[in-house]
Amino acid sequence: MDGFLALRRSIERLLSIRCANYKEDYIRRRVLSRMRLTGRKDFDDYHTLLLSSPDEQEQLRTTLTINVTKFSRDTEVFDIIHKELLPELMRRKDRIRIWSAGCATGEEPYSLALIAHDLCRLRPGVRVTILATDLDAEALDKAKAGVYHEKSLENLTPGQVRRHFTLRQDGKYAVKPHLREYIRFQAHDLMSGKPASSFIDIILCRNVTIYFTEKQKNDLAVMFHAALLHDGYYIMGKTEFLSRDVESLFVPYNSLQKIYRKPSGPLPGGADRERARRHPA
Repeated sequence: MDGFLALRRSIERLLSIRCANYKEDYIRRRVLSRMRLTGRKDFDDYHTLLLSSPDEQEQLRTTLTINVTKFSRDTEVFDIIHKELLPELMRRKDRIRIWSAGCATGEEPYSLALIAHDLCRLRPGVRVTILATDLDAEALDKAKAGVYHEKSLENLTPGQVRRHFTLRQDGKYAVKPHLREYIRFQAHDLMSGKPASSFIDIILCRNVTIYFTEKQKNDLAVMFHAALLHDGYYIMGKTEFLSRDVESLFVPYNSLQKIYRKPSGPLPGGADRERARRHPA
């Protein structure tokens, strides 16, 4: 049996990660990185290590699911959320639901909570709930802990850091309780075919689908469309795009920042039929 194929099967069995949900080159690159760090000469040699070492299993899991992030990463996107999307939603409803899909170690949902807190002070009757999900249990634990290095906060103003974080004796910054109250963390596999929730106003899934095949990207867009309310927003990473197969599900809100809106009327070009085919009632 091919050494890499056997290794993939063990990754799926031991780590509960479906390798088919990622491009093969991506899996190979991440495995080769671990092979170099552990001094293993080939896939068979590394496979032997993986089978015998729970520590290496966790190291590989982290390597495969890692997502580099900071608070308010891509500041233009968060400025639009702050100045346009959330104010518009707050003008027409008093309960707003946001899904941070693939939240990694929590910088994105806490950035959203920071914005929501500042806006809700001006509209005390509005409640914002943020669902933050990821497949990586270790990343979710870090997100729940809410403790970050100073470098992660470099996109925030000194006033924001002062209001929303506590400087610890070890030099790290802990999220204050008032931000935590907005967020519910939950394990979720984006490739499960089922959304983590529904009736969502804003979905952010940024810099995650770059690891997926085109079919998986399309399936994800269809799932997000089903989870969004009409006139809800879908925000992608700047290097990501909607393929021609699913672009009719959404209308551009800000193409440069990859922000799209789910239209309230019938979808053009048979998109409703495509959605029904992929997500039957």
